[in-house]
Amino acid sequence: MRERPGSDVCEYCGAGADTAQLPTAPEASRQPPAPDRPALRRDRDEQGRARSARPRDGLGRPLPYGSPGVARQPEGVPRTPAESLAEAQRLLDAGMPFHAHEVLEDAWKAAPEPERELWRGLAQLAVGLTHAARGNASGAAALLDRGSAAIAPYANAAPYGIDISGLTDWARQLTGRLNEPPNGPVPAAETAPRLRAAGG
Repeated sequence: MRERPGSDVCEYCGAGADTAQLPTAPEASRQPPAPDRPALRRDRDEQGRARSARPRDGLGRPLPYGSPGVARQPEGVPRTPAESLAEAQRLLDAGMPFHAHEVLEDAWKAAPEPERELWRGLAQLAVGLTHAARGNASGAAALLDRGSAAIAPYANAAPYGIDISGLTDWARQLTGRLNEPPNGPVPAAETAPRLRAAGG
């Protein structure tokens, strides 16, 4: 996940902390550090890029440093489209849609230009389920709508056996469910979609 500077929100698809208003980098830079605290040092990955090292729970929510968490998906893993879909489905079925999003985001970054919106849309659907499982109905609906709109143009020639119509129906039904009381968190594993059509 590529994070916006100063936040835990993915700059590509909006994944990360719930859609609560987080300070953007310019706002954060205008706030002086508290006089009794030194300025915080930014976490960096092995390549020196800004990446939060905070552990995360199974739905990708940041936990306090030192807490046990769920291992993040490594970035930049080369996979075939079939491998990406299989790994993302495994993570969805395990109730870890945030982690599935990270796999789909890698596929999106590596995809040829004609397929980029397809993979981006799939990543957004996984983020939508992440928000739904966190109990953030408005964030879930926004990402489900964006993801559905991104994949819809591929309906007539869906590559790799991806079930475009099934996914758009799933997203529509989940959005409807989130708008009906009681509209609390949904169980991620039980609510997970099928990325590929049967036999695909």
